[in-house]
Amino acid sequence: MNANPPKVYMCVICGFLYEEEKGLPEHGIPPGTRWKDVPENWTCPDCGATKDEFEMIEI
Repeated sequence: MNANPPKVYMCVICGFLYEEEKGLPEHGIPPGTRWKDVPENWTCPDCGATKDEFEMIEI
């Protein structure tokens, strides 16, 4: 059992999901990139919200 499974973070503004397991290759974020490793200046591709506007959700 993985002690640190990939997590999912949701934009509280528009509902966009960032899945650590999938990353966002089309935005230069490879699969498996942890949320803490996503650049601080990254913004939601759908609405432009900052990382501060995302919350971890349970899947």
